Amino acid sequence: MPASSAPQTTGPHTTLITAEQLQGLIAVGKPVLVFDVSFDLMNPRVGAEQFVSGHIPGAIYADLDLALSDKSGSGQAASGGRHPLPSREAFAQWLAKAGLSHHTQVVVYDRQNANYCVRLWWMLKWVGHEAVAVLDGGLQAWQAAGGALETDAQTYERGDFQLAVSQAELIDANQVLAHLGRPAQTVIDARGAPRYRGEVEPLDPVAGHIPGALNRPFTENFDASGKFKPAATLRAEFEALLAGHDPAGVVHQCGSGVSATPNLLAMEIAGLGRAKLYAGSWSDWCSDPSRPVAQG
Repeated sequence: MPASSAPQTTGPHTTLITAEQLQGLIAVGKPVLVFDVSFDLMNPRVGAEQFVSGHIPGAIYADLDLALSDKSGSGQAASGGRHPLPSREAFAQWLAKAGLSHHTQVVVYDRQNANYCVRLWWMLKWVGHEAVAVLDGGLQAWQAAGGALETDAQTYERGDFQLAVSQAELIDANQVLAHLGRPAQTVIDARGAPRYRGEVEPLDPVAGHIPGALNRPFTENFDASGKFKPAATLRAEFEALLAGHDPAGVVHQCGSGVSATPNLLAMEIAGLGRAKLYAGSWSDWCSDPSRPVAQG
């Protein structure tokens, strides 16, 4: 094997990591913290059950509802919508309790075609931890590469992680509304086309989309094996979608700030920079009847 194609065993990995690269890091004793973010919106208990049935050795389960959202109603959430973000401070404390230290490589994965784990990838960037990568192809790729599974739950000593400067930009409905229709902002909606068009709406009380938003279902980022498409392919597809609009003005959204994040990661893989996230997304936008709604 040529040296240039050998699995990378030094970090940090900041976008994607292959199963072979993760195995290499573990083999040489690099400090790696692995999170399993498997979930099912229609049956929230499924992810935890899948984790118990088998996960990457040493992995910690990160529940979308309990760890990656703040549904307490305490007023401390950092966003609106069906999956409000916890405050940066609260999330940083959770990460430290889970064992995160500043020099630790984090790897996140799920079993659902990266529908959920990229939310955690983005949240780690949001609290200032850049050394986080998505396991390309998820648990399926790990098993295909001969990776073992375990069923034991893991506990770790508390890490020293604290909030750091973030390069991830979170925006809210007022900011989206203030720039609606202006060339400097391009909203990309990651939901499936029927939901985007307002033909169906299984989760939120209003059907439709933010006026002017472009539609790119998050599933379009993957090839038939469930891995992200090559960077050049992703770049060409996003440039065609943007049709001359500045990538720096992109705002990603979906239903509740979860499946928007694969689009955000895909743009970063493509070399188009780190776009903004409207985490409240459609579930937040449509909660105020004064905000405009488009269909079709």
